[in-house]
Amino acid sequence: MPTFHPSAAPAPSTAPAFRGRIGAAERSGYPPVPHRYRLHLTPSCTNGLRIAVTHNLLDLAGTLPATRLPAVPDTPDGTGYLALRPLYQASAHRYLGPLAGPVLSDDWTGRIVSTHTPDILDDLTRHFAHRGPDLRGRGGAGPLRAVDWLCEQDINAAAQQAGRADTGPGTREAALRTLLNGLQAAEHHLADREFWLDDRLTLADVQLWATLVQLDTVHRWHLDAAAVQRLAGHPRLWAYARRLAAHPAFGAHLDLDGIALRHHAHCRGREAAGAAMPIVDWAAAAARQPSTIPAPTPEPVANGS
Repeated sequence: MPTFHPSAAPAPSTAPAFRGRIGAAERSGYPPVPHRYRLHLTPSCTNGLRIAVTHNLLDLAGTLPATRLPAVPDTPDGTGYLALRPLYQASAHRYLGPLAGPVLSDDWTGRIVSTHTPDILDDLTRHFAHRGPDLRGRGGAGPLRAVDWLCEQDINAAAQQAGRADTGPGTREAALRTLLNGLQAAEHHLADREFWLDDRLTLADVQLWATLVQLDTVHRWHLDAAAVQRLAGHPRLWAYARRLAAHPAFGAHLDLDGIALRHHAHCRGREAAGAAMPIVDWAAAAARQPSTIPAPTPEPVANGS
Protein backbone atom coordinates (compact mmCIF):
# COMPACT_ATOMS: atom_id res chain seq x y z
CA MET A 1 0.00 0.00 0.00
CA PRO A 2 1.24 3.55 -0.67
CA THR A 3 1.95 5.88 2.20
CA PHE A 4 -0.63 8.63 2.60
CA HIS A 5 -0.16 11.98 4.31
CA PRO A 6 -3.47 13.53 5.42
CA SER A 7 -1.66 16.63 6.71
CA ALA A 8 -0.84 17.52 3.12
CA ALA A 9 -4.49 17.51 2.07
CA PRO A 10 -6.04 20.65 0.60
CA ALA A 11 -8.71 22.54 2.48
CA PRO A 12 -11.87 20.44 2.78
CA SER A 13 -14.82 21.15 0.52
CA THR A 14 -18.14 22.44 1.79
CA ALA A 15 -19.33 20.28 4.66
CA PRO A 16 -22.47 18.19 4.10
CA ALA A 17 -25.65 19.85 5.27
CA PHE A 18 -26.83 16.92 7.40
CA ARG A 19 -24.87 14.21 9.19
CA GLY A 20 -27.35 12.21 11.24
CA ARG A 21 -26.54 8.56 11.88
CA ILE A 22 -28.57 5.40 12.05
CA GLY A 23 -27.83 3.69 15.36
CA ALA A 24 -28.62 0.40 16.98
CA ALA A 25 -30.12 2.02 20.09
CA GLU A 26 -33.58 3.58 20.18
CA ARG A 27 -32.15 6.74 21.76
CA SER A 28 -30.14 7.40 18.60
CA GLY A 29 -33.33 8.80 17.06
CA TYR A 30 -32.81 6.72 13.93
CA PRO A 31 -32.95 3.01 14.82
CA PRO A 32 -32.31 0.56 11.95
CA VAL A 33 -35.95 -0.18 11.21
CA PRO A 34 -36.74 -1.86 7.87
CA HIS A 35 -38.89 0.13 5.42
CA ARG A 36 -38.41 3.38 7.40
CA TYR A 37 -35.63 5.02 5.36
CA ARG A 38 -35.19 5.95 1.71
CA LEU A 39 -32.27 6.84 -0.53
CA HIS A 40 -32.47 9.60 -3.15
CA LEU A 41 -29.61 9.39 -5.62
CA THR A 42 -28.46 9.37 -9.22
CA PRO A 43 -25.78 7.00 -10.55
CA SER A 44 -24.53 9.79 -12.84
CA CYS A 45 -22.91 11.28 -9.72
CA THR A 46 -19.87 9.44 -8.33
CA ASN A 47 -21.20 9.40 -4.76
CA GLY A 48 -24.62 8.31 -6.01
CA LEU A 49 -22.96 5.54 -8.01
CA ARG A 50 -21.11 4.29 -4.92
CA ILE A 51 -24.32 4.17 -2.89
CA ALA A 52 -26.32 2.54 -5.70
CA VAL A 53 -23.75 -0.26 -6.11
CA THR A 54 -23.57 -0.82 -2.35
CA HIS A 55 -27.37 -0.84 -2.11
CA ASN A 56 -27.47 -3.52 -4.80
CA LEU A 57 -24.68 -5.63 -3.29
CA LEU A 58 -26.51 -5.64 0.05
CA ASP A 59 -29.83 -6.56 -1.60
CA LEU A 60 -31.65 -3.70 0.10
CA ALA A 61 -34.34 -2.97 -2.49
CA GLY A 62 -37.02 -4.52 -0.31
CA THR A 63 -35.74 -3.12 2.99
CA LEU A 64 -34.58 0.40 2.22
CA PRO A 65 -36.01 1.67 -1.09
CA ALA A 66 -34.18 4.06 -3.37
CA THR A 67 -35.63 6.83 -5.54
CA ARG A 68 -33.66 7.77 -8.61
CA LEU A 69 -33.01 11.45 -9.23
CA PRO A 70 -32.48 12.91 -12.72
CA ALA A 71 -28.99 12.66 -14.19
CA VAL A 72 -28.64 16.45 -14.25
CA PRO A 73 -29.62 18.67 -11.28
CA ASP A 74 -32.76 20.62 -12.15
CA THR A 75 -32.84 23.57 -9.74
CA PRO A 76 -32.50 27.00 -11.42
CA ASP A 77 -28.95 27.37 -10.11
CA GLY A 78 -28.02 23.88 -11.27
CA THR A 79 -26.84 22.72 -7.84
CA GLY A 80 -29.63 20.42 -6.73
CA TYR A 81 -32.98 18.75 -7.26
CA LEU A 82 -36.43 20.22 -6.96
CA ALA A 83 -37.81 16.89 -5.76
CA LEU A 84 -35.64 17.20 -2.63
CA ARG A 85 -36.97 20.63 -1.64
CA PRO A 86 -39.69 19.31 0.73
CA LEU A 87 -37.12 17.19 2.57
CA TYR A 88 -34.68 20.06 3.00
CA GLN A 89 -37.36 22.51 4.06
CA ALA A 90 -38.76 20.05 6.60
CA SER A 91 -35.29 19.37 7.98
CA ALA A 92 -33.99 22.91 8.51
CA HIS A 93 -35.92 26.12 9.17
CA ARG A 94 -35.50 28.55 6.26
CA TYR A 95 -32.93 26.33 4.59
CA LEU A 96 -31.17 28.27 1.83
CA GLY A 97 -28.44 25.85 0.78
CA PRO A 98 -28.29 23.61 -2.30
CA LEU A 99 -30.86 20.84 -2.66
CA ALA A 100 -28.09 18.37 -3.25
CA GLY A 101 -28.07 14.58 -3.46
CA PRO A 102 -27.46 11.90 -2.52
CA VAL A 103 -29.78 11.95 0.49
CA LEU A 104 -30.78 9.39 3.10
CA SER A 105 -34.22 10.38 4.38
CA ASP A 106 -36.61 9.19 7.08
CA ASP A 107 -40.04 8.38 5.63
CA TRP A 108 -41.64 8.47 9.09
CA THR A 109 -40.76 12.12 9.71
CA GLY A 110 -40.23 13.38 6.16
CA ARG A 111 -36.80 14.70 7.15
CA ILE A 112 -33.23 14.14 6.06
CA VAL A 113 -31.01 11.84 8.08
CA SER A 114 -27.77 12.42 6.18
CA THR A 115 -26.24 13.85 3.03
CA HIS A 116 -22.74 12.57 3.87
CA THR A 117 -21.85 9.65 1.61
CA PRO A 118 -19.24 7.91 3.82
CA ASP A 119 -21.65 7.93 6.79
CA ILE A 120 -24.52 6.66 4.63
CA LEU A 121 -22.39 3.80 3.32
CA ASP A 122 -21.17 2.93 6.80
CA ASP A 123 -24.72 2.87 8.17
CA LEU A 124 -25.97 0.69 5.31
CA THR A 125 -23.20 -1.86 5.83
CA ARG A 126 -23.43 -1.85 9.63
CA HIS A 127 -27.17 -1.94 10.17
CA PHE A 128 -28.83 -3.29 7.01
CA ALA A 129 -26.42 -5.95 5.69
CA HIS A 130 -28.54 -8.87 6.85
CA ARG A 131 -28.97 -10.51 3.45
CA GLY A 132 -25.78 -9.33 1.75
CA PRO A 133 -22.00 -9.62 2.26
CA ASP A 134 -19.96 -7.79 4.87
CA LEU A 135 -18.49 -4.97 2.78
CA ARG A 136 -16.41 -3.34 5.52
CA GLY A 137 -13.47 -5.74 5.29
CA ARG A 138 -11.54 -7.34 8.11
CA GLY A 139 -8.97 -4.60 8.67
CA GLY A 140 -11.23 -2.02 10.29
CA ALA A 141 -11.58 1.58 9.20
CA GLY A 142 -7.88 2.23 8.51
CA PRO A 143 -7.61 0.50 5.11
CA LEU A 144 -10.86 2.11 3.96
CA ARG A 145 -9.55 5.56 4.93
CA ALA A 146 -6.38 4.85 2.94
CA VAL A 147 -8.42 3.99 -0.15
CA ASP A 148 -10.49 7.14 0.38
CA TRP A 149 -7.29 9.21 0.37
CA LEU A 150 -5.99 7.46 -2.75
CA CYS A 151 -9.25 7.99 -4.63
CA GLU A 152 -10.12 11.52 -3.50
CA GLN A 153 -6.68 13.14 -3.46
CA ASP A 154 -4.21 11.13 -5.54
CA ILE A 155 -6.68 10.35 -8.33
CA ASN A 156 -9.76 12.59 -8.33
CA ALA A 157 -8.30 15.91 -7.11
CA ALA A 158 -5.08 15.38 -9.07
CA ALA A 159 -7.01 14.59 -12.27
CA GLN A 160 -9.09 17.75 -11.87
CA GLN A 161 -5.96 19.86 -11.43
CA ALA A 162 -4.15 18.17 -14.31
CA GLY A 163 -6.99 19.05 -16.67
CA ARG A 164 -7.46 22.69 -15.68
CA ALA A 165 -6.75 25.09 -18.52
CA ASP A 166 -6.49 28.10 -16.19
CA THR A 167 -3.31 26.90 -14.46
CA GLY A 168 0.28 26.88 -15.63
CA PRO A 169 1.91 23.89 -17.33
CA GLY A 170 4.11 23.24 -14.29
CA THR A 171 1.10 22.92 -12.01
CA ARG A 172 -0.68 20.64 -14.44
CA GLU A 173 2.37 18.42 -14.88
CA ALA A 174 2.86 18.13 -11.11
CA ALA A 175 -0.79 17.11 -10.74
CA LEU A 176 -0.41 14.57 -13.53
CA ARG A 177 2.62 13.08 -11.75
CA THR A 178 0.53 12.75 -8.56
CA LEU A 179 -2.24 11.08 -10.55
CA LEU A 180 0.13 8.65 -12.26
CA ASN A 181 1.80 7.80 -8.95
CA GLY A 182 -1.62 7.05 -7.46
CA LEU A 183 -2.56 4.81 -10.38
CA GLN A 184 0.80 3.05 -10.19
CA ALA A 185 0.30 2.41 -6.47
CA ALA A 186 -3.08 0.86 -7.25
CA GLU A 187 -1.56 -1.15 -10.11
CA HIS A 188 1.11 -2.53 -7.79
CA HIS A 189 -1.41 -3.29 -5.03
CA LEU A 190 -3.59 -5.31 -7.42
CA ALA A 191 -0.68 -7.28 -8.85
CA ASP A 192 -1.45 -10.45 -6.91
CA ARG A 193 -5.06 -10.04 -5.82
CA GLU A 194 -8.54 -9.94 -7.30
CA PHE A 195 -10.00 -7.42 -4.86
CA TRP A 196 -8.52 -4.49 -2.95
CA LEU A 197 -8.97 -5.89 0.57
CA ASP A 198 -9.04 -9.48 1.74
CA ASP A 199 -10.32 -11.96 -0.85
CA ARG A 200 -13.77 -10.47 -1.46
CA LEU A 201 -15.62 -7.36 -2.51
CA THR A 202 -15.62 -4.50 -0.01
CA LEU A 203 -16.46 -0.78 0.04
CA ALA A 204 -12.87 -0.18 -1.08
CA ASP A 205 -13.61 -1.83 -4.44
CA VAL A 206 -16.83 0.14 -4.82
CA GLN A 207 -15.04 3.43 -4.24
CA LEU A 208 -12.04 2.69 -6.43
CA TRP A 209 -14.24 1.47 -9.27
CA ALA A 210 -16.49 4.55 -9.16
CA THR A 211 -13.36 6.74 -9.12
CA LEU A 212 -11.95 4.98 -12.19
CA VAL A 213 -15.27 5.40 -13.99
CA GLN A 214 -15.15 9.12 -13.27
CA LEU A 215 -11.52 9.36 -14.36
CA ASP A 216 -12.24 7.79 -17.74
CA THR A 217 -15.69 9.27 -18.44
CA VAL A 218 -15.25 12.78 -16.99
CA HIS A 219 -11.68 13.88 -16.23
CA ARG A 220 -10.24 12.35 -19.41
CA TRP A 221 -12.08 14.98 -21.48
CA HIS A 222 -9.67 17.66 -20.28
CA LEU A 223 -6.39 15.79 -20.69
CA ASP A 224 -4.21 15.63 -23.78
CA ALA A 225 -3.67 12.44 -25.73
CA ALA A 226 -0.22 11.79 -24.27
CA ALA A 227 -1.58 12.03 -20.73
CA VAL A 228 -4.42 9.61 -21.46
CA GLN A 229 -1.97 7.12 -22.93
CA ARG A 230 0.02 7.31 -19.69
CA LEU A 231 -3.15 6.74 -17.67
CA ALA A 232 -3.99 3.71 -19.80
CA GLY A 233 -0.56 2.20 -19.08
CA HIS A 234 -1.81 0.38 -15.97
CA PRO A 235 -3.22 -2.86 -17.43
CA ARG A 236 -4.03 -4.65 -14.15
CA LEU A 237 -5.95 -1.66 -12.82
CA TRP A 238 -8.12 -1.22 -15.89
CA ALA A 239 -8.67 -5.00 -16.19
CA TYR A 240 -9.91 -4.84 -12.58
CA ALA A 241 -12.28 -2.01 -13.56
CA ARG A 242 -13.62 -4.02 -16.50
CA ARG A 243 -14.11 -7.09 -14.34
CA LEU A 244 -16.13 -5.18 -11.78
CA ALA A 245 -18.18 -3.51 -14.52
CA ALA A 246 -19.28 -6.99 -15.58
CA HIS A 247 -20.65 -7.68 -12.08
CA PRO A 248 -24.44 -7.10 -12.13
CA ALA A 249 -24.39 -4.87 -9.03
CA PHE A 250 -21.85 -2.58 -10.70
CA GLY A 251 -22.77 -2.65 -14.37
CA ALA A 252 -26.50 -2.25 -13.73
CA HIS A 253 -25.89 1.29 -12.43
CA LEU A 254 -23.39 2.45 -15.04
CA ASP A 255 -25.38 5.27 -16.65
CA LEU A 256 -22.96 6.43 -19.33
CA ASP A 257 -25.48 8.73 -21.02
CA GLY A 258 -26.37 10.30 -17.68
CA ILE A 259 -22.71 10.84 -16.78
CA ALA A 260 -22.13 12.55 -20.13
CA LEU A 261 -25.22 14.75 -19.73
CA ARG A 262 -24.21 15.74 -16.20
CA HIS A 263 -20.64 16.52 -17.21
CA HIS A 264 -21.51 18.63 -20.23
CA ALA A 265 -24.28 20.47 -18.38
CA HIS A 266 -21.86 21.88 -15.79
CA CYS A 267 -18.37 21.68 -17.22
CA ARG A 268 -16.81 24.96 -18.29
CA GLY A 269 -13.38 23.51 -19.03
CA ARG A 270 -11.73 23.20 -22.39
CA GLU A 271 -12.03 19.85 -24.19
CA ALA A 272 -8.65 18.32 -25.02
CA ALA A 273 -7.43 15.62 -27.40
CA GLY A 274 -7.80 12.95 -24.74
CA ALA A 275 -11.57 13.27 -25.00
CA ALA A 276 -11.47 11.06 -28.09
CA MET A 277 -9.43 8.31 -26.38
CA PRO A 278 -11.53 6.28 -23.92
CA ILE A 279 -9.51 3.84 -21.85
CA VAL A 280 -12.33 1.34 -21.24
CA ASP A 281 -15.28 0.39 -23.42
CA TRP A 282 -17.63 0.59 -20.45
CA ALA A 283 -20.75 -0.28 -22.43
CA ALA A 284 -19.17 -3.55 -23.59
CA ALA A 285 -17.87 -4.36 -20.11
CA ALA A 286 -21.05 -3.61 -18.17
CA ALA A 287 -23.48 -6.38 -17.39
CA ARG A 288 -26.85 -6.11 -19.11
CA GLN A 289 -28.88 -6.16 -15.91
CA PRO A 290 -31.84 -3.92 -15.00
CA SER A 291 -31.22 -1.38 -12.24
CA THR A 292 -32.91 -1.97 -8.88
CA ILE A 293 -33.55 1.77 -8.60
CA PRO A 294 -36.77 2.83 -10.33
CA ALA A 295 -36.70 5.75 -12.73
CA PRO A 296 -37.95 9.07 -11.36
CA THR A 297 -41.59 10.02 -11.70
CA PRO A 298 -41.96 13.60 -12.95
CA GLU A 299 -43.59 15.84 -10.38
CA PRO A 300 -45.41 19.13 -11.03
CA VAL A 301 -43.31 22.16 -10.17
CA ALA A 302 -45.05 24.96 -8.33
CA ASN A 303 -44.91 28.45 -9.76
CA GLY A 304 -41.95 30.38 -8.52
CA SER A 305 -39.75 27.27 -8.02
